Amino acid sequence: MRATLIVNPHSGRGAAARVAGTVASTLRAAVPGLVATVTADAAGTSKLAAQAAERGDDVLAVLGGDGTVGLAAEAVAGTGTALAVLPSGTGNDLAAALGIPVDPVDAARHVVEALSSGQRRRIDLGRVRGGACFTTVLCTGFDAAVNARANAMRWPAGPRRYDLAVLAELAALTPRLVRVRAGETEVELEAILVAVGNGSSYGGGLRICPDATLADGLLDVIAIAAVTRRRLLRVFPSLRAGAHVHEPEVTVLRGTAVHIDGDPSWPVYADGEPQDTLPVTVHCEPGALTVVA
Repeated sequence: MRATLIVNPHSGRGAAARVAGTVASTLRAAVPGLVATVTADAAGTSKLAAQAAERGDDVLAVLGGDGTVGLAAEAVAGTGTALAVLPSGTGNDLAAALGIPVDPVDAARHVVEALSSGQRRRIDLGRVRGGACFTTVLCTGFDAAVNARANAMRWPAGPRRYDLAVLAELAALTPRLVRVRAGETEVELEAILVAVGNGSSYGGGLRICPDATLADGLLDVIAIAAVTRRRLLRVFPSLRAGAHVHEPEVTVLRGTAVHIDGDPSWPVYADGEPQDTLPVTVHCEPGALTVVA
């Protein structure tokens, strides 16, 4: 078996670099010839991942956050190279959706067991028209602004960073008119956010699209209509349980393709990484990615 490990040393504010040696030695129990590489930026990650796929590697393991994993997924989608996720970022939502342990060393042990038993899965990807793929959630509006702020924060580590970013962004909360089309259904509303889920969670466990699954060939859409700051603070905690879908301000849609149009100043984020601004069109690519899990 031929496998490559890509390490983003900056992931988790340096956490990945500290455990990289242990993770690599753990993986070598199943792949003695594992080649470990370090990348410092997105371009380097994409290049190394593409090279692994072009060589015909059986497995590309990634020690990093959802952004790094997304870049690797982009490179190996539709190829014979399977992706192994070793979470060390802030959110780690794809790892959670796949049932992979949050600790990267434990995740490496999990991957070794899966490789030894030949356990692999095919999952869907979301694809931005003219742009990148995403494994978990694409968002615009309030949640995208929260994502941008959380990415810029140096403290605290982990999901708590998103909670603080929410509080900071509340002061600038401004609803905007959006038009959302999913399949044959179209709605227009004053909204504070729209999220499109290939997976169910973002922001380290916020279950924004609680019914989304990684292998159903569909994208789930959650649009939250204009609410007061006080009301949002009451609704937002329910995201971790996925209970917000029952609130009157929440619209739920589903389709193989989704188009969102609205204020061109609204940023669009996918897997925690900036994409562009509205409008945006995305579609589902069923079974596009093989994962070790």
